[in-house]
Amino acid sequence: MEIDFNKTDGLVPVIIQDEQTLEVLMLGYMNQEAYNKTVQEKIVTFFSRSKNRLWTKGETSNNFLHVKDVRIDCDNDTLLIKVKADGPTCHTGNRSCFNTGYNQNFILQLEQIIADRYENPQEGSYVNKLRGKGINKIAQKVGEEAVETVIAALNETETDFINESSDLIFHLLVLLREKGFSLERIAKNLEERHK
Repeated sequence: MEIDFNKTDGLVPVIIQDEQTLEVLMLGYMNQEAYNKTVQEKIVTFFSRSKNRLWTKGETSNNFLHVKDVRIDCDNDTLLIKVKADGPTCHTGNRSCFNTGYNQNFILQLEQIIADRYENPQEGSYVNKLRGKGINKIAQKVGEEAVETVIAALNETETDFINESSDLIFHLLVLLREKGFSLERIAKNLEERHK
């Protein structure tokens, strides 16, 4: 990766994005030394313009940003780093420095929670109870929730419709996991069909 640190006086902007939800968490700056440290330690380190020194995110709060992927833009002067955050990213205690107010992509996070229940079963987990009943029951639940969503759309309140739609999406995510597929696969298929 050839980063052009010279274009902007030795610093490049770095967009920090949650690896699961794709939510933008913050923007910082790196010089070559901060970048090298980040790549070596797999924990995000910035160059602080106000402190005029290297600054590892989480060095005082323990809310470290663990590097999962690093991308560079087409001009070689901006980085996108996908991370797993140990806690809130913003010093205010918010998940994001952009104060989005809610997790805009919680469905992606929910997909990961379901995958975790498959890999690390927890006693009492609804996902694990459903999984234990087999694919026929999981598929049946998707069908039931689809019918309930249609009924709610036609005859019930807005709240009922939202609740039934949520149940449908949740059970569809479980079915996708049971079949070994992800939302990414669905998104790619939809993108291809859109062309």
